[in-house]
Amino acid sequence: MGRRKSAAEVFDALGERYEEVFGQVPGQIEALDWLAARLPAGARVLDVGSGTGRPTAETLVRAGCDVTGIDVSAAMVALARARVPGARFEQADVRTYTPPPGGFDAVCSFFPLLVMDQPEVAAALDRMASWTAPGGYFVMATVPGDIRGLDIEWMGHEVTVSSLSTEDHLARLADRGLEVLHHHTATFRPADDGAVPEEHLFCYARRTP
Repeated sequence: MGRRKSAAEVFDALGERYEEVFGQVPGQIEALDWLAARLPAGARVLDVGSGTGRPTAETLVRAGCDVTGIDVSAAMVALARARVPGARFEQADVRTYTPPPGGFDAVCSFFPLLVMDQPEVAAALDRMASWTAPGGYFVMATVPGDIRGLDIEWMGHEVTVSSLSTEDHLARLADRGLEVLHHHTATFRPADDGAVPEEHLFCYARRTP
């Protein structure tokens, strides 16, 4: 393998192909329906790793939410702005992003933390938890595992990935003041020759009002 690519480089290259392969993950659609049913019109929502804007930002805009998406990929931000004009999208990194005063009524994090180091994954979880306003929701999905600096080929790109175990995710969120309401794992089989089946962890949490 050659030099491993950053998340921005990988997703700049993938563009709309990512949506074609991962735009209809059943567990993500279910989580979005669950969240949309609990948010009032005008709820402030942050979509971390917003990608092309679909399905997360699009679903929540249709539900009447005020959605901001952040992504490290300039190409993804451009696609999202075209696909979901009812939301705002910024090129920004979860590790350095500064939220508005008061945080958000909901924070969504669907698979944005994998192409970073394990301590950065933990710190990003802490940051996102802190952005969830009292009474607000945090909904996330990732590929779980006590993994640090694993070199893999993913959708034709050489990347280095890290994650935390399911238990570490749950404990970390609880330690940061979020009540974990539900979690489960599911296997997703992407319809792409360059992708392999993945185990996904879904977690729904809420900050005490």
